[in-house]
Amino acid sequence: MAGIAPGDRSRGWFGVRPVILLTGPVLMVGLTGGIGSGKSAVASRLAGLGAVVIDSDRIAREVVAPGSEGLAEIVAAFSDRVLDSHGALDRAALGSVVFADQAARRRLEAITHPRVRARTVELTAAAPVDAIVVNDVPLLVEVGLAPTYHLVLVVRTAMRTRVERLARDRGMDRAEAERRIAAQADDARRDAAADVLLTNDGTRDELHAAVDALWRDRLVPYERNVRERRAVRPERLVLTDPDPTWPRQYARLAARIRHAVGSDLRVDHIGSTAVPGLAAKDVIDIQLSVPSLAEADGPLAQRLADAGFPRLPGDWWDNPRPPGGGRWEKRLHGSADPARPVHLHLREAGSPGWRYALLTRDHLRADADQRAAYLRLKRELAASSQDVDTYCARKEPWFDEEHLRAEEWAARTGWRP
Repeated sequence: MAGIAPGDRSRGWFGVRPVILLTGPVLMVGLTGGIGSGKSAVASRLAGLGAVVIDSDRIAREVVAPGSEGLAEIVAAFSDRVLDSHGALDRAALGSVVFADQAARRRLEAITHPRVRARTVELTAAAPVDAIVVNDVPLLVEVGLAPTYHLVLVVRTAMRTRVERLARDRGMDRAEAERRIAAQADDARRDAAADVLLTNDGTRDELHAAVDALWRDRLVPYERNVRERRAVRPERLVLTDPDPTWPRQYARLAARIRHAVGSDLRVDHIGSTAVPGLAAKDVIDIQLSVPSLAEADGPLAQRLADAGFPRLPGDWWDNPRPPGGGRWEKRLHGSADPARPVHLHLREAGSPGWRYALLTRDHLRADADQRAAYLRLKRELAASSQDVDTYCARKEPWFDEEHLRAEEWAARTGWRP
């Protein structure tokens, strides 16, 4: 049941919400794309490379197949008028009922969704411990499932190409194809959810080459890192020009973290990638507020590791501001994704280090002169430093002075974290 059904292009019309929990070492990849984008071709290629592909639409049909408990419950709820002459589910008839009545639709979802979720979890649990599980979900973005995966892969194709494919492969006229496309999320919404965006406007060989490179260079090492609880740390000092996508990348990471640890813990984008206009090492710095470091050492650390954010070994702390006090202890996690380094700082809410990270970010956002001065310093030190540790150490005197400026600014403006 897990895998691809070649040539089976039907799509479940009542929506599927297969909630996948990031538990255990199996790498979970969400695959989506608009109708006619070529998502099935990507799924097939991934399956050929060794992925365990779970097709949510196929499961949705399986749980309401003739003789199933799901179909029996649907008939009990809506009568046998939703059956065709062969005793199978007549989706058009059922659709005429549930689309006209929101309560009826919720009743249908209460029957089907738990079964789809249970079957998806069952198939995931049956995968080998070193598996890369790809969940093919057409409505992944529409129903908000992106944070439940380690990585979201979106297949994008130009509208003209999609319409032509739907006419050629499914016999749709242009009006029907455009209506189907318009009923789904638009490209901008899918792009915002995508960790990887595969453009499928070229040849099949070009698409396969892109999928093969993704498998080899990102998915395989990502799976190994998640399983071995290993975080990625850039070895070379490379200062990257300001990237306007950094905030969007942070938003996807933060949503994943909140899904893993719960929405009651505060998550913030900090560091240079959180300040527009600053060049930075291409590492997203995130602060997770915890009630105590003891709690950070408990099950929370395991949940973060399962979600792809393992703890970095050793002791970690921030240098106190002003200098001379006791060090500000924290816990530091990273990312298992080889293409997206992350520093996830776990600090006690309200602690000096916690406050300083937020204050420095907000002051540099507000003060154009100091932002420019810091940018000049970063470029000078990056050009003359041989490694990341030296680069960071040589910035410390500037931060000692920045602390005084930021505190004065906070007092003058009434800033609060």
